[in-house]
Amino acid sequence: MRQAGTNLPRVGRYNRAVVLDQIQLADGISRVEIAQHTGLTPQTVSGIVRRLIDEGIVREDGASRVSSGGKPRTTLRINAEAGNAVGLHFDPVELSCTVVDLLGRPLVVKKRPTDPATDPARVVQDMAELVADVLAETGVDRGKVLGLGLATPGPIDLEAGAIVGAPQLARWTRVPVQHMLSEATGLPVTLDNDATAAAVGERWSGKGKGVADFAYFFFGTGVGGGLILNHQVYRGGSLNAGEFGHSSVLPEGPECYCGNRGCLERLVNPTAIVAEVHRRLAAGPHPDSALARVFAENPEAVDHAAIAVAAAAGDPVAAAVIDETAEHVASVAVDIANFIDVDLIVLGGHGIQHVESRYVEVVAAALASRPLSRHVRVVEVEASWLGTDAAVVGSAALVLHATYSPQLSALLGTAVAPGGMRQPSSPPVR
Repeated sequence: MRQAGTNLPRVGRYNRAVVLDQIQLADGISRVEIAQHTGLTPQTVSGIVRRLIDEGIVREDGASRVSSGGKPRTTLRINAEAGNAVGLHFDPVELSCTVVDLLGRPLVVKKRPTDPATDPARVVQDMAELVADVLAETGVDRGKVLGLGLATPGPIDLEAGAIVGAPQLARWTRVPVQHMLSEATGLPVTLDNDATAAAVGERWSGKGKGVADFAYFFFGTGVGGGLILNHQVYRGGSLNAGEFGHSSVLPEGPECYCGNRGCLERLVNPTAIVAEVHRRLAAGPHPDSALARVFAENPEAVDHAAIAVAAAAGDPVAAAVIDETAEHVASVAVDIANFIDVDLIVLGGHGIQHVESRYVEVVAAALASRPLSRHVRVVEVEASWLGTDAAVVGSAALVLHATYSPQLSALLGTAVAPGGMRQPSSPPVR
């Protein structure tokens, strides 16, 4: 691990990010409170805040609160209209795009289908066209756009800005998508995998806001994960940490494309859920199942979306399969609680739409009864506030996080911060 001495400009940039982070995390905060929370001197905080106000990023909202000594304190908040970020999620079957304000609130979300077998250059062109459509619809001034975040399936090579061989993207082997998209849109591009992007979005404006240590399960076409540790994105040595979907939960289970058997993703992805429901419906009569009657008339109508809606309504076959898949998720959640000792586990993504509460209930029961440290504290579990748009909103939050959040690597001048919290050492592609 290379380490380098710091310098005053770098410390100044880091302190600015620390102050801005405090303002972003709080629903109104005073200069005095920022100094108390950060350990910075009141003079340093006041200087930084003055510059942030001059830049238009922070505003004084006119409200005052009285301190214990009776002196009013002016409340500071992020000026949400001061800038925007564009987010793009590349799912194997769909492109999603959004524009968010500085608080991470989406102004619009647009989607269009895509085919993973299509030539990558054509897909990148489709991405650029969708970005242009979203910017035109919102009327956002391109001069206020900080950048474009791209969330894709992993694994990816962050330093090269490339997708290196995602199993569901057969033609995407070492495709330099970051540079290609930047060239096509004229915007700086920040690249990350979709699960990490969802975790960053959750930290910026969701259930993970202000939480030091949490894990994010992302359910899409597959299952991914993101980790926030000590308020920093944890990426690991290859920058691909968090592959929760490839935890083996059934050693004798079905073979996974990764080479292992019984991986979580192999058991709980939409295709596996549909196959199991079909197997049960075909195996025998289910007079109490409305889904069985639909299956008898048209098996193709019993797709993943129909199963999720049926499970939410209490259909016994659909609910039983969803609850069993949730038990597999719970096993991995317990391992994470034991291995990493996080404060919170968040479940999100379009793969659990309509059945979020069933997953949360099963995982919460496991976290209350199985981790070794449960007698000290119970790890909380929540459904993502960002819901089905977790990855696309998270992709935009990648830009906000890279621009405004304090990065240990930036302070230390090292490609790998203490604890392996490695960050890309180069700025976003322009």
